[in-house]
Amino acid sequence: MNPVAVLPMNDAPDALADADAAFLATVGRRVRERRAQRGITRKTLARIADVSERYLGQLETGEGNISILLLRRIALALEVPLPELLASTEAEADLGRLGSLLARVPAHRRAEVVARIAAELDGSHVEKQHRIALIGLRGAGKSTLGRALAQSLGVPFVELNSEVERETGLPASEVFDLYGQAGYRRIERRCLERLIDQHERAVLSLGGGAVSDDETFDLLLRRCRTVWLKASPEEHMARVLAQGDLRPMAGHADAMDDLKRILAVREPLYRKADVVVDTAGQSVEQSLQRLRRAVSA
Repeated sequence: MNPVAVLPMNDAPDALADADAAFLATVGRRVRERRAQRGITRKTLARIADVSERYLGQLETGEGNISILLLRRIALALEVPLPELLASTEAEADLGRLGSLLARVPAHRRAEVVARIAAELDGSHVEKQHRIALIGLRGAGKSTLGRALAQSLGVPFVELNSEVERETGLPASEVFDLYGQAGYRRIERRCLERLIDQHERAVLSLGGGAVSDDETFDLLLRRCRTVWLKASPEEHMARVLAQGDLRPMAGHADAMDDLKRILAVREPLYRKADVVVDTAGQSVEQSLQRLRRAVSA
């Protein structure tokens, strides 16, 4: 809690009166400023808020003793959050405005916006530019393009699945079977944290499902420049099969439908990436050129 100043008994009434007067003056000034920004007259605001013009005049000149309910009506009429008008400092007013702005952001994008604000404040927006994380479904080209990009930038290339295998001493599939999805994601996140701490500059390739873990994806958005390598479901499947991986088709006649469903579920998450590179219909060299331009912008 914030410390509360203890006033000498004899000075308390005068000090409180001064504080009340200052508070009313501040609230009045903010109401005037917001009204001016909205370009409406005092008479119009009084009508919208359903308060008397005389009462509003007293409020704006710092002479009013307005009730919280009437003040709430004015805040609603001005379309500003009540805490912004009630704030005792400009910092608190800024927090009120920030809350109002966040309320306008669609719910599915709020975590992304908060992560970007946090990155801006802690300085990681600068360091993340040099740590590139490629996300997307299997067959997106994360390994091929990531390795080529890392070579051209002269930085290490690391596949997170390989780090999980190195840490556990087991193939990734066995780690998944042994610990389950939740256990695998915990190990994956621990490896990612270590890689971020170890490498100021690197290109990282993540498994397609890494974005489904909130903590892992939040860490990625804050500490890495994320790139979604996008392709059509048909291209994802064709590339995996061309690499000799027949697992998607093994016993799954509806494998393509499954892939499309997975992509539909994850696409809103993938779209939170800092950069989207569409590799549809592109050769490896063309996709690499697109990727280079995107991360150098």
